[in-house]
Amino acid sequence: MRLDELQTGQKAKIVKILGHGAFRKRLIEMGFVKGHDIEVLLHAPLKDPIKYSIMGYEISLRRSEAHLVEVTPFAGEQNHARSGGEKPADVRHRPAHVINVALVGNPNCGKTSLFNVASGAKEHVGNYSGVTVDAKSGHFDYKGYRFNIVDLPGTYSLASYSPEELYVRKYLRDATPDVIINVVVASNLERNLYLTTELIDMDRSMVIALNMYDELEKRGDRLDYKLLGSMIGVPVVPTVSRTGQGLNELFDTVIDVYEGRDEDVRHVHVNLGEDIERGVTAVKDLIKAEPDVSPRFSPRFIAIKLLEDDAEVIRLVESLPGSAQIMEATRAEQQRIELMRKEDASSAIADEKYGFIAGALAETLVKGDQDRNNPTNIIDAFVTNKLFGFPIFLLIMFAIFWATFEIGQYPMDWIEWLVGKISQIVQGMMPDGPLKDLIADGIIGGVGGVIVFLPNILILYFCISFMEDSGYMARAAFIMDKLMHRIGLHGKSFIPLIMGFGCTVPSIMATRSIESRTSRLITILINPFMSCSARLPVYVLLVGTFFERHAALVILGLYCLGVVVAMVTARLLRKFKFTTDVTPFVMELPPYRIPTLKASLRHTWGKGQQYLKKMGGVILVASIIVWALNYFPIHDRQATVADADDAQLTTAISDDSQIDVHRDSYLEMAGKIVNPVMEPLGFHWRASVAALAGIPAKEIVVSTLGVLYTGDEEIDDSSLSARLTAVNPATGTADFSAASALSFMIFILLYCPCIATVAAIVKETNSWKYGAFSVVYNTLLAWLVALAAYHIALPFC
Repeated sequence: MRLDELQTGQKAKIVKILGHGAFRKRLIEMGFVKGHDIEVLLHAPLKDPIKYSIMGYEISLRRSEAHLVEVTPFAGEQNHARSGGEKPADVRHRPAHVINVALVGNPNCGKTSLFNVASGAKEHVGNYSGVTVDAKSGHFDYKGYRFNIVDLPGTYSLASYSPEELYVRKYLRDATPDVIINVVVASNLERNLYLTTELIDMDRSMVIALNMYDELEKRGDRLDYKLLGSMIGVPVVPTVSRTGQGLNELFDTVIDVYEGRDEDVRHVHVNLGEDIERGVTAVKDLIKAEPDVSPRFSPRFIAIKLLEDDAEVIRLVESLPGSAQIMEATRAEQQRIELMRKEDASSAIADEKYGFIAGALAETLVKGDQDRNNPTNIIDAFVTNKLFGFPIFLLIMFAIFWATFEIGQYPMDWIEWLVGKISQIVQGMMPDGPLKDLIADGIIGGVGGVIVFLPNILILYFCISFMEDSGYMARAAFIMDKLMHRIGLHGKSFIPLIMGFGCTVPSIMATRSIESRTSRLITILINPFMSCSARLPVYVLLVGTFFERHAALVILGLYCLGVVVAMVTARLLRKFKFTTDVTPFVMELPPYRIPTLKASLRHTWGKGQQYLKKMGGVILVASIIVWALNYFPIHDRQATVADADDAQLTTAISDDSQIDVHRDSYLEMAGKIVNPVMEPLGFHWRASVAALAGIPAKEIVVSTLGVLYTGDEEIDDSSLSARLTAVNPATGTADFSAASALSFMIFILLYCPCIATVAAIVKETNSWKYGAFSVVYNTLLAWLVALAAYHIALPFC
């Protein structure tokens, strides 16, 4: 735990100082050494600063500084220090030391795979920037240590150019992890080690995970990683994260670095050349004179970022008392460097860093003769070809939808049979009454009507995961760039849109990898038109009922319609709302890799778990609410003569029978109020209610239909499909026809996004106006397109 977390009167032993430079040196001089005892004497009236006793004297520290001191409470103090929900047994069995580890690396470096294998988490791995859009945390115990491991977003540098870069840098500044694991791709060291040089500038405890080391060996390269580690002052450990190879050695090294036992660890300055080093030193000395500079970053790192015109660091320095002098010196050094190097300071620094990397690799890396990109080039010759690229992409998408529907039909039938059997058992065992109707019609009819589509969801996610992990998704963005450019975007926007076929919320978050704000906003606003997996149960139900012979084509057509509407919307937004914003299409095309079955299944099952949690959460609650609104008020089968109309009265007198007077349920009342607006689309009131119920979450659409039609006692068939096509005695026709089913699917495809998506839009755009726009615009557009589709299809159905 941290020193600032101790309460008055508590004692602890010092574990280590997390700060850097002058701050760390000063505290060590004052007695803050590993193993020494420290006691909290009192807190200032405003809780800051705090007075401590150490080595027989008293010292005062601010909370921010005390937070950079890691301590272990005395055995008798741990019960007092632990959180309220923690049991004494948990404290007794807790590892003696906790190591906070941050995973930092480029996109596609296998960082998230390493995180999954190490922590047992189920985060997604993708071959493009923006998959890990937030810090994912996990923990595990190893050799008496508790490892708290955090997977940070993939980033190419620590500049302030993209949201990922800012996020990583702020995390390293504020959280100050004990050890950074810098994950680099063994087969692409020159590019990956640029980020390493920036981490070295930060002066942090670090270990390099030389990941995908098997690829380097397969192509015949030889790397003296021991020598490389000693040259740059950072231990290097070969790993293969997808198989777990080398992970024990990696975390053994992390322990050694944490305990200060690794011989390779030393602080090495990345030599930037005499001209630049002179400027760095001049600015660094001025920064070191400022007492309020955060100890979490080294002055050298801040000085280099100032020379690179880093916007965030400039804002930090401008808040200092001596900012004018620092900025004046920075501008003077920039001009001097540019005059001598004939290029701006940022480019000159990058050149020197790549020169440093090249020099280190020249002494440690021997390249083999094997053609490194031969398999990738051969595959790319076909999948990115101007003649074959688009047909191959469409064929792959068709195959995915075919597998989703055709292969998924078998387990879907099994689950549907099981749900039917459970419903029959409940119907036979329980006495008539509201409780029986709630369980049979509300819970089993609602949740069971949606859970049957779990196999289809899993197949779709498995296919998308395979495309992402293999590297093909980046090629899809590559071939789509020109088309995306015509609608005012570029190929990088295509990746979040394809991700939208899985779930819209993470796909909206993935737009953070798009540097241009206007392109990012447009991509966010058109993303809800990508048909997410939550809509898939609606398609499977209605397509299987009305278009079974052409199921894959109809589903593919719906997905394509969403894409077309998104493209038209993007074009309109670019023309009328956002000014033209030309940004370069710069995106890594990683080599093709064969995804492991384990990784694909882990991702697929992770999404399946999310789906099942919805079954037991929002869908269960929604199904019960829909059932209650549909059940009450209860029909009165003991009505008086005064309640009946003339026809009922005549029948009752002649038959001497009771009168069954039908009273609309609350749900039917609401549906009939809304239905005049939806009736031109071919909707029955039940369809209107289902569409309304789908606003919180699209999965609720099918569960609502299940509740509404399961309660229809005039229909004997237990299949929801049969109930949709059965003739309604009140109207003499079925509630759904092929034309109305098509209209209904199109409306569900295009109308307002779910609440979680709207919240994501508001969060990512920092404006509720864009969320409101998405709700209103999407719903109006859905109504118009569904209206046109219904009346066009009506003569043919």
